[in-house]
Amino acid sequence: MKPVKAKVTKGMNVGSIVDTCDNSGAKTIKIISVFRQKTVKGRSPAAGVGDLFMASVKKGRPDMRKQVVHGVLVRQRREYRRPNGTRIKFEDNAAVVLKDDKGNPKGTIFKGPIAKEACQRWPGVAKLASIIV
Repeated sequence: MKPVKAKVTKGMNVGSIVDTCDNSGAKTIKIISVFRQKTVKGRSPAAGVGDLFMASVKKGRPDMRKQVVHGVLVRQRREYRRPNGTRIKFEDNAAVVLKDDKGNPKGTIFKGPIAKEACQRWPGVAKLASIIV
């Protein structure tokens, strides 16, 4: 996992329901923990674009449901700032399901655009992305 230069605002809290944008078999997932996220006492960890998290599958194929999977957030509605001064936000929240925590995606096709910050951090996701914004 490489560092990201952008100041990504954390838009998805633990407990958030996120749609997936790949063909892994999961439709919606619920964030249960965020990796490499340290907070003060009483604050719940949150994930931003490009962050690795663990999630449980809420809707999807019967063999995928109720499984705990790794995921990466690739789009968020919350606006964040890029180093050149522009601010970017997407029209929906979306994640990609991973096979392992190394960054290999479980699906083979991604629907919709993928944020540039997620592609910089996860080369496996960047290989399959058709539109990078």
